[in-house]
Amino acid sequence: MSNEACTLPGSRDESEEAQIRRMLAADRIAIVGLSDKPNRPSHMIGQYLKRMGKTVIPVNPQFETAIGLKCYATLADVPGPIDLVNVFRRSELCAEVARDAVAVGAKGVWLQSGIVNDDAREAAQRAGIDYVEDRCIMIEHQYRQDRSY
Repeated sequence: MSNEACTLPGSRDESEEAQIRRMLAADRIAIVGLSDKPNRPSHMIGQYLKRMGKTVIPVNPQFETAIGLKCYATLADVPGPIDLVNVFRRSELCAEVARDAVAVGAKGVWLQSGIVNDDAREAAQRAGIDYVEDRCIMIEHQYRQDRSY
């Protein structure tokens, strides 16, 4: 996997660490922007989360399926609760995704490495849900596995 998709964990304050731990414990993870193309970071990370026993829900209107699972066009189309929304979208599109995540009752929003958006952070904070940006969920998970968290 390229370094563009994931960065190593750095120092963080206790509040962010607590949010990351809660989000990594999520079971049902909707991945917005999950691709059916095996060479894409979203595909690789979706496969990883699936192998780790997470219920992965692809959200991408461009595909019927991704990683062998039915794709949904929007978060609102996903049946059942969503614990975490993991986002692989351009930064300027993330505020809308965060608002959609809040609307469907997601407990957290995670923007992947290289993705930051102040409006998305504000929407999540206003709703009182967990939020992290510019971090790779797979690297964060592996880091904690290796350190026996």
